[in-house]
Amino acid sequence: MSAGPAAVATPHAVWDRLSRRADLRAKAGLTRTARPRADAVDLAGNDYLGLSRHPAVLAAAADALAEHGLGASGSRLVRGTTALHEAFEADFARHTGTGAAVLYSSGYLANLGAVAALATGPVLLDAHAHASLHDAARLAGARPETFAHNDLDDLEHRLRTLRPALVAVESVYSVLGDAAPLRDLHALTAAHGALLLVDEAHAVGTIGPHGAGGAAAAGLAGDPGVVITATLSKALGAAGGIVAGPAVLRRHLHDTGRTFIYDTAPPPAVVVGAAAVLVVARESDGARTELARRAALAAAALDAPAPAAGVCSPPAGDARAATAWAARCADRGVAVGCFRPPSTPDHRSRLRITVNTGVPAAEFAHALDTVLEARP
Repeated sequence: MSAGPAAVATPHAVWDRLSRRADLRAKAGLTRTARPRADAVDLAGNDYLGLSRHPAVLAAAADALAEHGLGASGSRLVRGTTALHEAFEADFARHTGTGAAVLYSSGYLANLGAVAALATGPVLLDAHAHASLHDAARLAGARPETFAHNDLDDLEHRLRTLRPALVAVESVYSVLGDAAPLRDLHALTAAHGALLLVDEAHAVGTIGPHGAGGAAAAGLAGDPGVVITATLSKALGAAGGIVAGPAVLRRHLHDTGRTFIYDTAPPPAVVVGAAAVLVVARESDGARTELARRAALAAAALDAPAPAAGVCSPPAGDARAATAWAARCADRGVAVGCFRPPSTPDHRSRLRITVNTGVPAAEFAHALDTVLEARP
């Protein structure tokens, strides 16, 4: 007697399975909701120097919008590149002391492009590195491996064992807000013949000489063994991503980088706005000093790790407690970040306070008091 036909899953079964998974996430306090931005003191965004609304920035972007229109109309290699894109790339390379730079429509795509271009074997990542770096290693077909966060002994052991071509770290980490020991990391990677990729997303504009970032602060600007990635969406107040390194890397990314070749270019008005921010940010040493002061004040008040730049991450118990704390802050007119697994590499839930020096000092102090009062 022959067996009957095998059961075939229907589209309805797919949605049922996803619904059950959503229910399980809700029970664990892991539901994520995109809410419209409310009128609140901003301690959640990444506009560290408050430059996204600087008058010179808005004026430059408005002029470019009127001249070039809303979008870039094509990929960088088809129709999307303008003289504005190339001028920004050259200016960013000068700012960070690198040989050349390549602009992308997001920091995520910049990391994907850089890792895909450089991963000729296993990729070794700090356990706390951005998710985009971990995703990039997997998508590039490389074998991603991690070393313990900022643990030089573990890194050296894995360098000897794996012999990777690429080690990826952040200069300022996005969750805990701590700094990478870049000089020591570079010494190890150089000794083992590996490139060091430094994600400067939270460092460009906030640390280093004239805000040039962590690699420049560590004396590694322009080193041929270092590649920099960054986003324009944080201290530079715009949107987009960038990869900077030797000129030969730029050529390679143009010729072979899928996230460059097939992606629509960033809008010219956004690029011009970021360029204007970069000009102001170079002269904003006073704002960087104030950023450091406020971040240290927040960390001390909230019993959080000492920050390297503008990120303060106090622990918040489990996911439900973190969500409740963030909600109470929002109810009192203060927007804060809420990080829960899997977004936290140490599997702990926490708030993330991001300092914005565009918020008046008295308003920031009151907002910090509000966060303390709302704490469970």
